[in-house]
Amino acid sequence: MGINGLDSQGQPAAVLQGEDKDATQGFDRTQQVAGGEGKIAHEDGSVQLIEAEKTPVSSQPSESALQVDGHGPGTGFVPPEGGYGWLVVFAATWCNGSIFGIQNSFGILHLMLVKEHADPEDKTSQFKVAWVGALAMGMIFLCSPVVSMFTDSFGCRKTAVGGALLAFIGLLSTSFANSLILRYFTYGILFGCGSSFAFQPSLVILGHYFRQRLGLVNGVVTAGASLFSMGLPVLLDKVATPLGLSKTFQILSIFMLVQALLALTFKPLLPAGGSMGPPGMCPEQMQAGASAQDVSRWSKTLSRIRKYFNLRVFHIITYRVWAFGVATAVLGYFVPYIHLMNFVKEQFKGTDKEWVLLVCIGASSGVGRLTFGKIGDLIPGLKKIYMQVVSFIALGLMSILIPQCFVFEALIVVCVFLGLCDGCFLTMMAPIAFELVGPMQASQAIGYILGLMALPMTAGPPIAGLLRDYFGNYTVAFSLAGVPPMVGGMVLFFVPLIQSRLQRNQLTEETSTTAHMLPPATTVEAKSCSNGDMLPGYTDVETHI
Repeated sequence: MGINGLDSQGQPAAVLQGEDKDATQGFDRTQQVAGGEGKIAHEDGSVQLIEAEKTPVSSQPSESALQVDGHGPGTGFVPPEGGYGWLVVFAATWCNGSIFGIQNSFGILHLMLVKEHADPEDKTSQFKVAWVGALAMGMIFLCSPVVSMFTDSFGCRKTAVGGALLAFIGLLSTSFANSLILRYFTYGILFGCGSSFAFQPSLVILGHYFRQRLGLVNGVVTAGASLFSMGLPVLLDKVATPLGLSKTFQILSIFMLVQALLALTFKPLLPAGGSMGPPGMCPEQMQAGASAQDVSRWSKTLSRIRKYFNLRVFHIITYRVWAFGVATAVLGYFVPYIHLMNFVKEQFKGTDKEWVLLVCIGASSGVGRLTFGKIGDLIPGLKKIYMQVVSFIALGLMSILIPQCFVFEALIVVCVFLGLCDGCFLTMMAPIAFELVGPMQASQAIGYILGLMALPMTAGPPIAGLLRDYFGNYTVAFSLAGVPPMVGGMVLFFVPLIQSRLQRNQLTEETSTTAHMLPPATTVEAKSCSNGDMLPGYTDVETHI
């Protein structure tokens, strides 16, 4: 399908123009445009030839038009590839940047929380304070499967606006909270859940406005988010910190209020949940069919639950191994983002430039996402997973090296590598999911693995804080935080090997079955097919028919 609604041969694509009113009049009408002629088939079998209007195809598709190939609503949808879509890109950039900029800058907020809530006689103060930021990051991932369901049911705009408002309320109420327990709820739960509901639709909406430039706009959103991660630490250190913790949270809440307003630009061009039904059926047809069959409300509810919580991806052994490896690795992933600032305060007492480390992590992460994304496109198949293997092992080594840095400049170098590993790991998530489960199940596969990442990512920073309180320094905490990423990386190393072995076994079984069922035949050299490799079970002649 081309930009102007033409297929690869230059023929006009079918345009969905509403319900078929002739269906209620007792006959089935089909119209085919070919060389300026069409035909209408009636019930009695007669065929009436008609002259079709030669309507010119617009070079710029309307934003509200849904163009399809006859396989369901929005299957062949042609996005505008720009225009109003660039405003949507700006809104998505602000959403990603404000949410993860605040999360990645939590090390500075952690210092302020420790000053306000730490008790010199309490040996678990670091453990308790770390839960505030860890809960917020964990809720972003834990809510991912639920956010997918809300986005499909209510659309991107309503979901994103509601999430941004919830995050705004969470940050604003955190500024008035007086205890850690309240801040667990206001910042950890409210802000974390709201961020999840605002973040995911900002990625989905990009596909409504871009297809050929989708890689470019994702790069723009990623780079813009990295700019927030670089700028917010400076803002918090130079502007917000002198004002106090309450004023700081109020300033941060403004970012989410602006995001709620920008999310109003998320005007969907595809129907909410339009791609969830069977091919060739729009939501209205599905509802009409359900009414005609007198399906009970309970049956509909069960059907929807099965549709959104489909566990078929876990039947794939390579996906299970990958999910286990990634979930193991992220146990120590978020530890530096929370505890690095406090470590610098203890290790380098004379410096006031600790915010520079967060800027370095944000900048190198943005560079890593753009660079490794391009490199990943050049690596075929499941071999992309080796990039995650290297990034996790390197991330673990960098975490172990943090307490060994006795010079501040050495710590800057370590943080640069931490950011590069972060960018590589995150960039490869979606491509690897597509390789493991295919495009039809990739969305659910990503949602499930993000949900699985929530528990270890939430538990890692408090455990590191508990180790700091017990041993009196961060040496053991950062050293042990580097172990899970290395273990997870080694687990991921076996995923391509398992995949290759399964393919060899499948090929051997197919060859053995074919040899027993078919008589010996002369070998015919297979020719290349139009769709790639020879399809299994089909001869060369059958493939070209």
